[in-house]
Amino acid sequence: MTENPIDAVAAAAAAAARPFARTSPRERGAALVAVAEALEAAAPELIEIAMRETGLTEARLAGELRRTAWQLRLFADTIVEGGYLDVRIDAADPEYVIGPRPDLRRMLEPVGPVLNFAASNFPFAFSVAGGDSAAGLAAGCPVVVKAHSGHPELSRRTAEIVAAALEGAGMPEGTFQLISGQENGVALLKDERIRAGAFTGSTHVGRMLADIAASRPVPIPFFGELGSVNPVYATYADSELLEAFVTSVSGSAGQLCTKPGFLFVPEGADLSAVTDAAGSVDEHRLLNPGIGRAFSQRRDDVLGADGVTVLARGEVRTDDAGQAYATPTVVTVDVDTLMGNRDALLEESFGPLSVIVQYRDRDALPQLHVELFPGNLTSTVHARPDELADGSLAPLVDALAQTSGRVLFGGWPTGVSVTPAMQHGGPYPATTTDATSVGTAAITRFLRGVAYQGAPQELLPAPLRDDNPWNVPQQRSEAGRSHEWGSFAR
Repeated sequence: MTENPIDAVAAAAAAAARPFARTSPRERGAALVAVAEALEAAAPELIEIAMRETGLTEARLAGELRRTAWQLRLFADTIVEGGYLDVRIDAADPEYVIGPRPDLRRMLEPVGPVLNFAASNFPFAFSVAGGDSAAGLAAGCPVVVKAHSGHPELSRRTAEIVAAALEGAGMPEGTFQLISGQENGVALLKDERIRAGAFTGSTHVGRMLADIAASRPVPIPFFGELGSVNPVYATYADSELLEAFVTSVSGSAGQLCTKPGFLFVPEGADLSAVTDAAGSVDEHRLLNPGIGRAFSQRRDDVLGADGVTVLARGEVRTDDAGQAYATPTVVTVDVDTLMGNRDALLEESFGPLSVIVQYRDRDALPQLHVELFPGNLTSTVHARPDELADGSLAPLVDALAQTSGRVLFGGWPTGVSVTPAMQHGGPYPATTTDATSVGTAAITRFLRGVAYQGAPQELLPAPLRDDNPWNVPQQRSEAGRSHEWGSFAR
């Protein structure tokens, strides 16, 4: 009888889980660096495939591949530094104020095999070797990637390179695998040997997968990055701001999860710069025919909504192969029109389309934001220095912080820096679980806390031992300290 290929993948990942989790920080870090170097060595080949399959430009893809490689290096250093393990050691204390305390030692440990559903719009940075895969591997979890159908050849070749580099660095067989096909992805998500899931894509598919993960006999954490319209609020609207807005909307044909879908400007602002800037943008191929069809329909819905004024109509051209090519579409409405046409206007437009909303009352923006945009990856404020300094925008900023993963001042949300302090997440519907998928904190999604009570040194994991062979940060609570509780608050 032929073995079910999905069963074989799950079995290999499960067999690799404990050996991979036990690798030392330097061993695992060196493996990630080996992957980065292998990807860079194969860059010409990979970029050529990616250009052909996605229609993205060579410059864009080269930058994305560089980001992917250096992200792996950042995680390598994070592993070796060890702070992400959150090691806590409480010494035994017979005089503990609540009652005698045993020796307790806690750290974060890998959850086990992770299933990563790759994205279409970032064929390197959020795909096979992208952030979710890098974070899972850094955490010490075997990773299985479900390839995106939009770039199958690139997915296969990237997976071959990653798996070979990990194997060459001495990592266990089964540490990194690739599958394809929606049915296989769903089947593996339901497999009890998969212990966490990650996804970047549409709200509909992400929610479906999250519900599957939650309805398993033993539910697992699922980290889905879904839809986001990333509103921008401006207290002025000069030509420089409007031109930068169009650049952000049209970059990579608007196929970015952080594209500003709405720009709020004062009523009566001169918006002619938008028309001029959008008219100078060359057409750009959308990622695949399915995205082209969806964008074309979404664009028709927005242009057909009542009360919409067109600033830049743009175009969508489809070639004989079904590939769509688009130029920017920008419309403007007032607040009442936006409120009255929520169904037509508020849904994310994945492509080069955005809505400018003209408002009368700046003080009404905080409540309007909370009502219309309950969860976003980003929200942005553009204001003059005196307006930022006088505190009058504090209510708006507070509303943005409650509903967004990242709040920007004076910039544009497209472009997500890979750095320790980055938060790329947000309340639902931006994500299914409000965590970050970019930056070093992303590793914590694939870890779980384990405490050891009264354990002999010989049986403790290396980070919890007194001799600390991995030299990781240890937060210690010594005996007798409980009697000082509250003194720092006086």
